[in-house]
Amino acid sequence: MPMTLHAASREALAAAELRLLELADATTSTDELAKLGEELFAVLGLVIEQPSLRRALADASSEPAGREHLVRGLFEGKVSDATLQVLVAVVTARWSSPRELVDGIESLARTTLLVRAERDGQLDSVEDELFRLGRIVAGTHDLERLLGDPAGAVDGKVALVDTLIEGKVSPVTKTLVDQLVRHPRGLRVANGLGELADLAAKRRQRSVAHVRSAVALTAEQVDRLTATLTTIYSRPIALHVEVDASLAGGLQIKIGDEIIDGSIAGRLAALRRNLAS
Repeated sequence: MPMTLHAASREALAAAELRLLELADATTSTDELAKLGEELFAVLGLVIEQPSLRRALADASSEPAGREHLVRGLFEGKVSDATLQVLVAVVTARWSSPRELVDGIESLARTTLLVRAERDGQLDSVEDELFRLGRIVAGTHDLERLLGDPAGAVDGKVALVDTLIEGKVSPVTKTLVDQLVRHPRGLRVANGLGELADLAAKRRQRSVAHVRSAVALTAEQVDRLTATLTTIYSRPIALHVEVDASLAGGLQIKIGDEIIDGSIAGRLAALRRNLAS
């Protein structure tokens, strides 16, 4: 499910993200952005594994200076200066709960890597790779079961996914996928991949239309549908198209909470509801 934060945590994340983007704007090296994202993910793993640490870092009853001192004592000299500055921005803000602080660090790590993809001109391909991999996982029962098995070895799951994507996706996509598999945080991996694809689309300031079609759409049909939806919603729309033969014909389009159902199956279902009422 999409991240939901209380008011204090939203303000804390906004302040930390502002610091992150200031640091990103100050560097011309995408390798430095990659390092920043990977280090934030490493810190994420640590606070997930150590409940006492995340409680201390999110303790609103303590002084911000004390929380900063704790972070500097733990990470100074072990992470880059940029990563340390972001972490200081995180812990000196007020979070509604330790869980939401963890959500915030995860969001910052993901944003960093998406900014890197944007700088490299790969944001479109990252979005498409995440979406397609999500469809593959969702459509392969054994794979989804293995990845979702809480008793399964995490390193083994990561290695399994890496065999599927190695050399086929960008470095940003690989890092995002590996971290999702390592720390799904209660999400099914297929759903998590969908969320990541949506984040990439939002990074491009576009809404996402999830399109289910009874048959594969041609490139011309995709372009026409994109143009039509962009006109209707008065903003750019990114299409994620999935073929679903159960629709029998037509399209089903979901944008946010709105569903446009032009499929034969959808019309039959509506007819049955009307007859039953």
